[in-house]
This record gives sequence, C-alpha cells and structure tokens, in this order.
Amino acid sequence: MITKTLALSALTLAIAAGSAQAQETITVAIGGAPQSLQGQTSKQFADRLQERLGEEYEVEYYDSAQLGDDRQLVQRMRMGTVDLAAISSIMSSVSSDFALFDLPYLVKDRDHLKRIDQEIVMEDLAASAKEQGLTVISTWENGFRHITNSERPINTPEDLDGLRIRTPQSDWRTRMFSAWGANPTPMAFSEVFVGLQTGVVDGQENPLSNIYGARFHEVQDYLSLSNHVYSPIWLMAGNGGWDKFSDEEREAINAAAAETQDWALARGAELDEELLTQMRDAGMEINEVDRAAFIEASESVYAAFAEQVSGGQEMIDRAMKLADE
Repeated sequence: MITKTLALSALTLAIAAGSAQAQETITVAIGGAPQSLQGQTSKQFADRLQERLGEEYEVEYYDSAQLGDDRQLVQRMRMGTVDLAAISSIMSSVSSDFALFDLPYLVKDRDHLKRIDQEIVMEDLAASAKEQGLTVISTWENGFRHITNSERPINTPEDLDGLRIRTPQSDWRTRMFSAWGANPTPMAFSEVFVGLQTGVVDGQENPLSNIYGARFHEVQDYLSLSNHVYSPIWLMAGNGGWDKFSDEEREAINAAAAETQDWALARGAELDEELLTQMRDAGMEINEVDRAAFIEASESVYAAFAEQVSGGQEMIDRAMKLADE
C-alpha cells in the first residue's frame, strides 16, 4: 500500500512538473516606473493578456528597466529575448518618421491622437518600424509633456536660457530644447531622479504621471504647464518574435492591446487633474507658459523635419488636417 501511494505521489508530481514545463511564457517589459501612466497601462495590458490566454501561459511583466531601458529593450526585441515592450520617445532615433511626435504642439487632444494613430501611425510609422525590425501593435498614452526645474518658473523660451534640461535620448527632442535656448542633456529615464537630486541637470520634461510617479516633485521646485509635446508609447514586438506567435496568440495580444488603449486615454485625462492637485499640495510652484511664444520659437524644428524626413511635410499637413475632423 505504501509503495502504491508513493508511486501515485510520484506520478502526480511528474504530471505537475510536466504541466509547469509546458506553460508558455510571454515577457512584457518597460523602462518606466510602475506608478507612471506607462507603468499602469502596461500592467493593465499584461493582466488583460493573462486573462485572455489562460493558465497555459504565464505573462511575466517587468517595469523600472529591470530588463533594460528603452534602447536596450528595442535591441532585445530584435534579438527575441524580450517578447513585448512599450517604447516611447526613443523611437524617433530608431526611425525618423516617429519624430512626428517630437514636433511641438502638433497633437491637439486625445481624439486628435486617435485619428493620427489610425491614419498615420498604423500605416506610415508602422511600415517604417517594420523596416527596423519592429512590429507596432498598439499606440498608448505617455501623455502631454511639461517642464520642471529647480531654478525658476518657465513662461517663455527665454526663461530656459542656459538651463540644463534632461531630455529623452531623442535627437529631435534635444533639437527642440536647443531651439528654445536650453542646454538639453539626454539621459536614460532611470537616471533622472539622481541627476536632478545632485544637480547634474537643472530640470526635465515629462508627462505629469511620469513626473509624479518617479518622485521628481521631491527634487524640483517649479512645474511649468507647457503641453509642448504629446508622447505616445507604442506596444511593440520584434518582427521575428511577432511572426513566431500563433494566430491565437496574436489575436489575444491585439485584443488586449486595443482594450488597453481606451483605458490608457481615459486614465491619462483623469491623471491630468488628479496629479496637479497632488503636486501643488506637495509644494511645487505651478504656472502656465506663453504657448504662442513657444510655438513661434518652434518654427525651425518644423522646417528641419520637413526638410530632413522623407515625406515629412506631407505627414505634418495630414496630422494637422486631422485636428478638426
């Protein structure tokens, strides 16, 4: 009897081990903080995907650059060591077409963004990403970006003169802040808090959810509401990795990503109001910039995009036309 019981126990363990080994793993990674909208959105997606795929799969979610910053995640998707990642501003350095979203004051509101997504992102930008080894699955929200610093309120571009402003590792974002008179300093997001705390940089620019989620309000005195750029994040896979997914897996990923887009845009609007109150209560001095002055100072950035990006002026015109539809 004991021998039979032991045999049955061993068989049960063997079956359990076999089931665990048969479980498929899908990795989802971001470089941002879990409290940011990028982090909240990506976790929503991972949970929704897990629910759709069921117990035969394990969706592993990593935030805070545990698997690398955005540049490293792009490379790892190409290599196939990361399945899915939500990538933001550095895409303009991967493919120049994505610099459309580095143009200041291009996106009017979230409804405008959805039209740009459908008619430009999923057509033109997705095709250019494909050429760089990446498959665009969905466009989510990082948010409208604002400027913080430890020196003074920013009302006009002249107020940025000489300030060391951390930017993402994006050529076009550094070009924009140079045009406004700042000293742009590209830096990985994971390094920004220490950079601000130690004075390596005077300020930075990010959506409110990133600013609050990464606790930048603890080491910055001034928040200037500029809304200068709307930053999407793109859920992506490497071309090879996307092709390896089964039809059922791709269907689950696409469905979960589409649901997550609606959630992200709604949550972004909520956070715009909630976080202003929280940062004001935390002691930040908040002001609104002179929008017209910043738009005027941005003309050279638009001219450079139109000249240097193939079809750039056409994309600008199409995007702006979609603002009022």
